[in-house]
Amino acid sequence: MKQDDDDFFEANFSLINQEIAKRKARWNLKIIPWMDFEDVSQIVRFHIYKKIHLYDRKQPLLPWINRIISNQIKNLIRDYYGNFSRPCLKCAASEGADGCAIYAKQSGECPLYKKWENTKKNAHDTKLPVSVENHVREVHQKNAEDVDVELGLSKLKDQVKNFLKPVEYKVFMSLYVDNNSEEKTANLLGYQRTDKNSGVKNVKLINKSLVSKIKMNIYNGNIDI
Repeated sequence: MKQDDDDFFEANFSLINQEIAKRKARWNLKIIPWMDFEDVSQIVRFHIYKKIHLYDRKQPLLPWINRIISNQIKNLIRDYYGNFSRPCLKCAASEGADGCAIYAKQSGECPLYKKWENTKKNAHDTKLPVSVENHVREVHQKNAEDVDVELGLSKLKDQVKNFLKPVEYKVFMSLYVDNNSEEKTANLLGYQRTDKNSGVKNVKLINKSLVSKIKMNIYNGNIDI
């Protein structure tokens, strides 16, 4: 059934993207500088791909998709912020950004804040990193020679082959390893024999799918480069 599930996912890819895009206005977690709604979309899209085998084809598709999208976005907010946010955000005594009606300022004077500082603040700061301007020293001390690009690429090629379909792997190799254009990639795959525009469009769709899979596997810790 795996191939059938893959085909079903790809056949409904546009519909899934359309339903995810409807949530863009609701994504207001701007405090995470490295995660915008496109990243959220990739995470949700890949989650639907992993769960598509659970969908009962006898039931309407849209409610099932929307339930997964809503739950996944709630989980992301919870995992990246809600679980580690300071208690002041839900406290009736909170005033403004860091004010407190009881202690004047949100600080360790409050037992709840102090407990958060001792148990969750480090996780909060790790999950919600500050901008690079606040880490100039660490960034400038990083030696570029420490990064072995060729070794990293070699490892990446081996690892993505485990979860990309053969045609996705060919597109990956052509676009990202051989630096070919989308048009040349379409030619190499034989897509251009009938319709040039259709061939490039196919490559774009395949590329979107493989990038989503790679991002999700990096996010889930399945890729080590």
